Amino acid sequence: MTIKTIVTGALGRMGRQVTAALFREPDIQPVGGVDLKTETITLDSGRDKHLFEVATDLSAMIRKTDPDVLVDFTHPKSVMGNVRTALQHGVRCVVGTTGLLQSDFDEIKDLCERRKIGAVIAPNFAIGAVLLMKFAEIASRHFQGAEIIEMHHDKKVDAPSGTAIKTAEFMSRSHASEQREIAASLESQPARGESVGITRIHSVRLPGLVAHHEVIFGGCGETLTIRHDSLSRDSFMPGVIFAVREVMKLDHAVFGLDSLLDI
Repeated sequence: MTIKTIVTGALGRMGRQVTAALFREPDIQPVGGVDLKTETITLDSGRDKHLFEVATDLSAMIRKTDPDVLVDFTHPKSVMGNVRTALQHGVRCVVGTTGLLQSDFDEIKDLCERRKIGAVIAPNFAIGAVLLMKFAEIASRHFQGAEIIEMHHDKKVDAPSGTAIKTAEFMSRSHASEQREIAASLESQPARGESVGITRIHSVRLPGLVAHHEVIFGGCGETLTIRHDSLSRDSFMPGVIFAVREVMKLDHAVFGLDSLLDI
């Protein structure tokens, strides 16, 4: 079976790279893209060059191409409109756009349950970043304090990153009791970053960066640093392709690749 896909945000850097990567897979067929303007672009998948139609009307593109999956890398202000439209048309969703609210997650969950179709919403599609979250959850049981530093390119519109927030949520499941005491004692200090639970997150935005996450743990006479670096957007492609295949098996919404990986 061939999985027909539409990519929203198709003219962006991630959208173009995702579409080219999907063209390389024999069981996945990109059938159209959606963005803020109509354009026919040429994409190089590494083996062939492909003409790819990009339009502005998602509903019309869905009716025209009858896709199985929508892949969304757009903007926090537009992602929910795209997801609603897709799910209402019976199209499964793979979403890499970050900046969603808890109310958005709840709505996606409800829409999937009503239509009995799947969605994968992930803050990061790099397998190493997913492992960082799980390793941080384990380490959080054993250290007295922990903080997160996340660094991204200057065009990223949300801060803290979705990956950093998800990592802090993982850590909150298992943090040592001392961490809460230390967090409370430092609460009044200025320039302490954003709090997610009891974990402080510090965000850096600079040209030249892609996506970098570092969790620093402190204990009695020792520190532990867990770090993941996405050096190019290629790092996200295996996870996106994996999610496109896996979402076809789901009848509900999944938040994070960790739920789909055997870790």
